[in-house]
Amino acid sequence: MLFRVFFLVSLLCSAAAAFASVILQDDAGHTLTLAQPAKRIVALTPHVAELVFAAGAGDRLAAVSVFSDYPPAATRLPIIGDANRIDLEAIVRLKPDLVIGWASGTSPLVIRQLQQLDIPVWLTEAHQVGDIARQLRQIGQLAGSEKAAKQAAEQFEQQWQALRTRYSRRPPVSVFYQIWPSPPMTVNGTHFISDVMRACGGRNIFADLPVLTPTVSVEAVVQRNPQVIVASGAYTGDPAQWKAWQGLPIAAVQRHRLYELPPDLIQRPTPRILQGAALMCEDLEKARH
Repeated sequence: MLFRVFFLVSLLCSAAAAFASVILQDDAGHTLTLAQPAKRIVALTPHVAELVFAAGAGDRLAAVSVFSDYPPAATRLPIIGDANRIDLEAIVRLKPDLVIGWASGTSPLVIRQLQQLDIPVWLTEAHQVGDIARQLRQIGQLAGSEKAAKQAAEQFEQQWQALRTRYSRRPPVSVFYQIWPSPPMTVNGTHFISDVMRACGGRNIFADLPVLTPTVSVEAVVQRNPQVIVASGAYTGDPAQWKAWQGLPIAAVQRHRLYELPPDLIQRPTPRILQGAALMCEDLEKARH
């Protein structure tokens, strides 16, 4: 009899948790209310798809965007568009109860259209690496996978702190981070990639610029004379991306401190950024010696 009562109470608690409402504020400052955790989620960017899987909610993903290639399970999901075009009709047909986008990367028009269709939208934005752990926990709440999300977030925080402890107080190295070679595009001090630099004991030479991903001139890079140039993006692996720097009076060029990082490991704010951060720290450590 006691066991039966315990079983019924547990069942009722589980049912209540499954249908509990979720109220959270997203990274764009909007408060989202869900009557219950989402069961069908559409991810508008590759990094959002990664975050959903990492938070233990991959089985709730109904569709993803182009280039959603990690984990491999993401490649088997329907595609609803890319950064420039989202197929709203396809999203409507999927009947999602949550769409997760990127505050600075998803078109405001698309966000408005989804909201007009009464489709709940949640926007993410990571300015610091530590934001990734927070987003994992929030997605866990939104999708009802709190336990897995909490474990993933705690593991991420421990590994991130270990890396910072090891490298952040090493002798500083000035760094130019190159997203695009011509014209040179970089990141400012509020970008999460700049946070990775700081963790590695690096100093972003363009941290002071007001734009998140500014375009700069070759002359400006020469003037600020970085000790290291780190490149990542579409030209990774292509020697042409170094052409503009050849022969210039830059310490990084003259001392052959030109390094590349896989873009998926450094330009996506997901748990895999720990791998990219480790590679960057190793590169800066080489430059110190």
